[in-house]
Amino acid sequence: MSRKLILREKYKDLKEFVAQIPRRFEDEGKTIYQGRNLIKVFDGPHDIQMNVKRYRIPKGINRLVYSLGIRKAKGLRGYQYPRVLLEKGIDTPEPIAYIEDRKGGLITYSYLITVQSKLQHTLYEFGNAPKEQWLPMVEPLAAFAAKIHEQNLMHRDFSPGNVLWDVIDGSYQFSVVDINRMYFGEVDMKQGCENFARLWGPKEFFCELIRAYAKNRHFNEDEAIRIALSARERFWTRYRKRHEVMFDLEL
Repeated sequence: MSRKLILREKYKDLKEFVAQIPRRFEDEGKTIYQGRNLIKVFDGPHDIQMNVKRYRIPKGINRLVYSLGIRKAKGLRGYQYPRVLLEKGIDTPEPIAYIEDRKGGLITYSYLITVQSKLQHTLYEFGNAPKEQWLPMVEPLAAFAAKIHEQNLMHRDFSPGNVLWDVIDGSYQFSVVDINRMYFGEVDMKQGCENFARLWGPKEFFCELIRAYAKNRHFNEDEAIRIALSARERFWTRYRKRHEVMFDLEL
């Protein structure tokens, strides 16, 4: 087996600790997400909390595609893309390192290590939220999404778990995570409005969010809502054929 470690110069003092993460991963750290991939939080040196995401072994043709470099591995993209966002003023967890294991020349597990975000909430909390809870969120969240798109960036999986938020000093703060699927280029009205389709929440919340987003981007509000609702209906109609919808969906 071979192992590649890419470590940012800024965090060179953490090299010894980071290099041991694959060996320690199974038995140590606090699990915060377990699905196709596994995410744990480790307490590192210098009081740095590390978010460690272990990507599952790629399946089928994807394993060959990633191993041959035809397409960058998800973890490698997750390590490289934050620099682009951070340079444009879009908050996302700061990358520390990327580790890639191979066997017989083929990728097995890979690990993305970032600084653990201080933001404590996700948009899942707005699934069935009453108006008094979601209303204060509308304007700042719409402005955050508009800022991303106006920087010629778009998160292709702009879903509830990939938008972190908190209220700090009386202001809403947002951060995007799991950014290995990013679009780089101009984001037009249709793309921008359709990007909201995966979000949870009451229909009224969704419409008000799109209305505020349209104002930020100087789009026609009624047309923006029409586009977004159509995309929302398509996404959730497909989704609920295969999965349980965990909030009161209104289409």
